[in-house]
Amino acid sequence: MPDIKEITSLLQNLTDKDLALIQKAYTFAQKTHEGHLRKNNEPYFNHLFATAKNIAELGMGSTTIAAGFLHDSIEDVNVTPEEIRKEFGDEVLFLVEGVTKLGKIKYQGTTRYNESLRKLFVAMSQDIRVLIIKLCDRLHNMQTLDSVPNEKQLRIAKETLEIYAPIAYRLGIKKLQRDLEDLAFAYIFPEDFEKTKKILKAKKGEVEANLENFEKSLKKELAKNGVTNFSMDHRVKSLYSLYKKLQKYKGDVEAIYDISALRITLPEIADCYRVLGIIHGAWRPLPERIKDYIASPKLNGYRSIHTTIFTGDGAIVEVQIRTEEMHKEAEFGIASHISYKEGAKKKTTNPNLLWIKKILPEKRDKDLKSDGKGSSGDIPSWVKELVEYQKEAGDEFLDHAKSDFFEERIFVFTPKGDVIDLPKDSSIIDFAFAIHTDIGSHLSGAKVNGKFLSITSTLQNGDRVEIETKKNAKPSYKWLEFCKTTMAKRRINNYLDNFK
Repeated sequence: MPDIKEITSLLQNLTDKDLALIQKAYTFAQKTHEGHLRKNNEPYFNHLFATAKNIAELGMGSTTIAAGFLHDSIEDVNVTPEEIRKEFGDEVLFLVEGVTKLGKIKYQGTTRYNESLRKLFVAMSQDIRVLIIKLCDRLHNMQTLDSVPNEKQLRIAKETLEIYAPIAYRLGIKKLQRDLEDLAFAYIFPEDFEKTKKILKAKKGEVEANLENFEKSLKKELAKNGVTNFSMDHRVKSLYSLYKKLQKYKGDVEAIYDISALRITLPEIADCYRVLGIIHGAWRPLPERIKDYIASPKLNGYRSIHTTIFTGDGAIVEVQIRTEEMHKEAEFGIASHISYKEGAKKKTTNPNLLWIKKILPEKRDKDLKSDGKGSSGDIPSWVKELVEYQKEAGDEFLDHAKSDFFEERIFVFTPKGDVIDLPKDSSIIDFAFAIHTDIGSHLSGAKVNGKFLSITSTLQNGDRVEIETKKNAKPSYKWLEFCKTTMAKRRINNYLDNFK
């Protein structure tokens, strides 16, 4: 039987109350699932334990871990909601019922599957913890996918790669995203998986030797400049990420400079820029390879400075510079910031993630007693859009959701510096409608980075766009050809239908 210490040892600031709740959920799950087996004849409790452990590894609190132990109890072993409320309280019940309502999603491209996904996205908007439990449940299912019949393996892996891994990415949970992608990659593209693994193995030794040599030189340079309070390590690119890069560069592995990168972690943001200056003062950077994600974080909250430099001995090395807080964010994303009464309050200086503090009000217990529901709070605009989107979408919902919300994203700035989150290859028309329907409906022209461009122009990551409107300007059917987002197309069609 798995030892509960494997979970409790992962948690910081564990109180007696937290420990008692986790122990109680562990015992309850063990008892209620006694004799319940998975398809490989393994005790079902092992899956519940693994899910709870995955949740703990993300740094979540005792309430979410307890719900992880109990997440299949209503559906699979006929435990009643009242039993869970009586034993564990309203908050745990809310989370367990949230996961239960998602049911056993089946990836078949059917109306029923679309309905299951709708439930998933609504659950996201009500309480992000429901989604985190589901992601951790899915991770263990992927880790044990070899025990599933062959015809189901591809379906489950495809769903994981197209839906769950992108959601983990958009929530900034890099650790989950990497694991889900690599596990799915092996089942969906087995030949490419093996080929990529060989490429990584062949290249890894050379790259890491270069990194080790450069690391020694860099430590000396930092010491010379009085920088001693830092940590340094390497990170190796995940297999699926490398595979995508190889596709981008047509299989030319020599064009990929970040197979392995040197990571420097420092106490403060000012230290990051100082170290960047020291590196650029001692080694020549590749001009097009300097990215400041501290000044302009990625849309999922990721912050770091990336620079690629010539080491002087024929090698090229990528260096990533960040603070301890940024490093935690990079691995655990939203999970590193969720502050509930179940755990110690945590602060974030990342403006992209401040909404997390509002997911649940501080007086959550009162809210639960009054209406039994979670609170959506000030959640990211893309989650709100996804929920609204699914209300009016038909059977094409899944395909559109994947292209509009889960494919590669770009961020585009308004003149005031606000960030608009769009799918790659979006046009100025998409941008205008993303700001507001009225702005899109009266779009007459636009400046991109200070220059007038046609409103049908495709936008690039980091563009600054200034929209011009006129009262007599209106959409035309021609606009539809240049829209990437389904939302913009729908709003144009609605306008055209109403003003025929």
